[in-house]
Amino acid sequence: MASDKSKIIIDNKEIELPVTKGTIGPSAIDIRNLNKENIYTFDPGYLSTASCSSAITYVDGDGGELLYRGYPIEQLSEKCDFLDVSYLLFYGELPTSKQKEVYQSTINGHTLIHDQLNSVFRGFRRDAHPMAVMTGVVASMSAFYFDEMDVDNRKHRKLSAERLIAKLPTIGAWSYTYSLGLPFVYPQNDLGYAGNFLNMMFSSPNKKYQNNPVLTQALEKILILHADHEQNASTSTVRLVGSSGANPYACIAAGIASLWGPAHGGANEATLKMLAEMKNESRIGDYIKRAKDKDDDFRLMGFGHRVYRNKDPRAEIMKITCHEVLNELNLSNEPLFKLALALEKIALEDEYFVEKKLYPNVDFYSGIVMRALGIPNSMFTAVFAIARTAGWVSHWNEMLSDKENKIGRPRQVYTGQTKRNL
Repeated sequence: MASDKSKIIIDNKEIELPVTKGTIGPSAIDIRNLNKENIYTFDPGYLSTASCSSAITYVDGDGGELLYRGYPIEQLSEKCDFLDVSYLLFYGELPTSKQKEVYQSTINGHTLIHDQLNSVFRGFRRDAHPMAVMTGVVASMSAFYFDEMDVDNRKHRKLSAERLIAKLPTIGAWSYTYSLGLPFVYPQNDLGYAGNFLNMMFSSPNKKYQNNPVLTQALEKILILHADHEQNASTSTVRLVGSSGANPYACIAAGIASLWGPAHGGANEATLKMLAEMKNESRIGDYIKRAKDKDDDFRLMGFGHRVYRNKDPRAEIMKITCHEVLNELNLSNEPLFKLALALEKIALEDEYFVEKKLYPNVDFYSGIVMRALGIPNSMFTAVFAIARTAGWVSHWNEMLSDKENKIGRPRQVYTGQTKRNL
């Protein structure tokens, strides 16, 4: 990274600060030594603050571009599977055929979870949200795989990353089947990553799940599109927790908890809830009117994006996948999906939404696709967590490999009482 200089003037005092430049994207003023002047910067929500340097993912919100290690998401979703992408995120390059064979075999070797973890599942109520169960079970892994958790050991980090990527689909699927009172279905390593998850979700000892290639491929694309997205809330959470030297399972459990929020990973679940409340096409006008009303705090879920200002490249891919799945299953005329497609059409054509760039985002389409696959609303964010684990472990590993890594310690502007006496 090249470095230039910038100057700021505070109380008539000129302060020189270095400017850090990345390979692409905005530059950043390095303010690390500004506290020596007894000055902090104030940036709620980190809208203009780079908390780290990273070589993993680049997002261009204005240009509608998403790159994993330099590769456009459009190319990766078309030519790769999820394990190709998870390997790319962690190691920096796509695997060769031999590397992919070894990696696939390694992941398959870790898909089972420790048998005693079954008891952890049974400690939850049957109606507990799958994300609550996943958070607890993943955090509990540190009590079962504590033999190789030295975060300063590169081989230990690699092993922990492989375990997490391999076991999250098992934990996610079991969180669902546990809620139904059904027996756990063990992974079958000949099915592939997405197919294995669907099989664990929907098969049972007396009923075999029939894998449909179109549906399996749709889930692969969902996983790829959600594998990473730069320094979002959950990834930043994983990095912040990891900066303290916490074990990898605690870090990923924290990421899952952060992802659970409706403003983050819960958006696709919220979209389907909104459609269910809307009920039929005759009520779309009322919801559109509310969305346009500045005095109404109602938000049309699944539209627009905090980062992407023109288009979300993931939504473009997911839109095609969505229509492929609905056509494959002959669901386009089913009430919920018909309603979703009608809302999509209006939003794409309505002058207000076009002007405000409130286009359907990836959450809108991925929620519809997962519902069509038979995945219930409560599992939408769990699927997101399975995908994002690939990004989380990559950022966690990158951070711990960084010589400049320090424990996260944000500052504050104190607005409470000044010193007073009793």
